Amino acid sequence: MTRFPSHATRATRIVLAAAALACVGGFAQAQQAKLKVGLMLPYSGTYTALGVAIENGFRLNVEEQGGKLGGREIEYVKVDDESDPAKATDNVNKLIKRDNVDVIIGTVHSGVAMAMAKAAKESGTVLIVPNAGADAVTGPMCAPNIFRSSFSNWQPAYAMGEVAAKQEKKKKAITITWKYAAGDESVNGFKEGFEKSGGQVVKQLSVPFPNVEFQALLTEIAAAKPDAVYAFFAGGGAVKFVKDYAAAGLDKTIPLYGPGFLTDGTLDAQGASAQGMLTTLHYADGLNTPRDNAFRIAYAKSFKLQPDVYAVQGYDAAQMLGIGLAAVKGDIGKKAEFAAAIEKAKIDSPRGPFSVGKSHNPIQDIYLRKVDGKENKLVSIATKSLADPARGCRM
Repeated sequence: MTRFPSHATRATRIVLAAAALACVGGFAQAQQAKLKVGLMLPYSGTYTALGVAIENGFRLNVEEQGGKLGGREIEYVKVDDESDPAKATDNVNKLIKRDNVDVIIGTVHSGVAMAMAKAAKESGTVLIVPNAGADAVTGPMCAPNIFRSSFSNWQPAYAMGEVAAKQEKKKKAITITWKYAAGDESVNGFKEGFEKSGGQVVKQLSVPFPNVEFQALLTEIAAAKPDAVYAFFAGGGAVKFVKDYAAAGLDKTIPLYGPGFLTDGTLDAQGASAQGMLTTLHYADGLNTPRDNAFRIAYAKSFKLQPDVYAVQGYDAAQMLGIGLAAVKGDIGKKAEFAAAIEKAKIDSPRGPFSVGKSHNPIQDIYLRKVDGKENKLVSIATKSLADPARGCRM
């Protein structure tokens, strides 16, 4: 029972009692409030496995923290973005305006991520991007409340440009990609790294997205006889291109390079055609660090699957959110303090420790990997602590 001084007036006692009850009620409410996390990921179509891996990685980290981040239990609200940019604005606004989520995690497709970034920037909702590499997300679209736990398209491409010129001693290269934003950003990143390191891109070839008829361009490559070819394709397009390249016999005389996505998740289908290929990415098989080994064991135990780069990116999205929330004791409304905590953190990732730059994009090691059987095995660190140039970012 609450006791009041004997000299207190009846009115004062009533006010004090009400205040005491309000404090107890407020405390209980604060204890019970859950943090609403909107997962806007592909749960159908080509990128389903990627969306599932990102969610699995995110949930694994939350479970390792006892089901809470910054003292807040997590409530998940899921939306299938269908990898469809035309539906992206409606989907993200449902999460923000209808479901009143505190934070959004998404997505894989860069076109969808751009719409999400626009909505997050306008509403102030915290957005953590666990895959989409569109340079603009942490470039012109950058904002204090937008973060990325993955990569920019520029990063692995620039690193491969350096490797091809400096380590592989290639002088003249041809690039080939689908003609769309991610492809353009990737081949331009390679060109920048390659030419800064003394090489020359003599021709940039492209096919309309998602065209996979490569024969005419392969004939053009054979006739040009460059020292190297850099390709940006993913999924079914990557399978078809790598197999066609080998079938044309080009792999015997002109080495094929690419970012990790050329061979990630595609090796089963590519088979012998991909063996020995070099790619660059911020994760690799066989890192064999205590941190990565523990993560891989925990992931396999929880989901009966082997983790990949997408699982790592989801896991680290939760790590970044947890770091921010811990600094503000769960009050995500304290946006400046939340952002400051992530900006000065060293994130202990399975990929290796990383921090974020001024645009909130990871500053991270990019690994050189070699296809060996069904693994993208670690060869070396291609570029240490590579920061995206964040061109166009004004924060």
